[in-house]
Amino acid sequence: MEQDNNSSNGTGGKGMISSIIKRNPKQKPPQEEEKEMSFIDHLEELRWHVVRSVAAIFVFSFLAFSNKELVFGKIIMGPSKPTFWTYRMFCELGRKMSSDALCIDKLNFVIQARELSEQFTMHLASSLVIGLVLAFPYAFWEMWRFIKPGLHPTERRMTTGATFFVSLLFLMGVTFGYLIVTPLSINFLSSYQLDESIVNEFNISSYISTLVTLTLGCGIMFQLPMLAFVLSKMGIITPSLMRSYRKHSIVVILIVAAIITPPDVISQILVAMPLFLLYEVSILISARVERARLKEMNTEL
Repeated sequence: MEQDNNSSNGTGGKGMISSIIKRNPKQKPPQEEEKEMSFIDHLEELRWHVVRSVAAIFVFSFLAFSNKELVFGKIIMGPSKPTFWTYRMFCELGRKMSSDALCIDKLNFVIQARELSEQFTMHLASSLVIGLVLAFPYAFWEMWRFIKPGLHPTERRMTTGATFFVSLLFLMGVTFGYLIVTPLSINFLSSYQLDESIVNEFNISSYISTLVTLTLGCGIMFQLPMLAFVLSKMGIITPSLMRSYRKHSIVVILIVAAIITPPDVISQILVAMPLFLLYEVSILISARVERARLKEMNTEL
């Protein structure tokens, strides 16, 4: 009797297991699920993330290239015209202050192309830059999808919203560089003359390279809070360290601002001022990371 019961129980157990397998035919064994990806598998996955990112950039670049009048005529060439939004806002501000000193009626320069293929190549280059800016949030999201699985669960929780904040800071920096730094720099450099006999005739490649450098440079520099967050998580910097080197940071920020801006003091100050603010925000972020680390250590103890 006992043998029959045991055999029936064994048969029932086997039947239960077989029924589970039948209900989940695609379920992998635990050993196979926990198997780590090989180096080649990681490269293959990275390749597809890169391919999708580059494809998104080219799609937006193609759309920008197809809309020449909007992208090139109004966006790229916008800061070179007195009707640009920034010039009009400064003029309105001057009128409220009962002064016409801030109104810009004319920009004292002419843009020209000196090479046969220069306009076409500049059209391609500017379209590629527009595509890069527009596709940046998606491209960063693709790269983050590749990096995120390798993080510790605690690090994943701490980096929640990384794509949103990185994209937001980048777009804020690009907007600031395009609407504030670029037009004021162009106005200053075009109005600066050593002698009245010298005519300002700028090459189109020089104009576009200045615009791209200022715009993308501000977009990159606005990542300072995220850089402080990552370095604080790694334990490389602390809020006390950043506070003690505040005076040194002012010098570094001025040097960086001088590198990414044209050789004029106004552009340098315009870029340096928000960087000072971002540095102070970075100190607050670093302090928050340190408090979270200390809290986690106390919890483990």
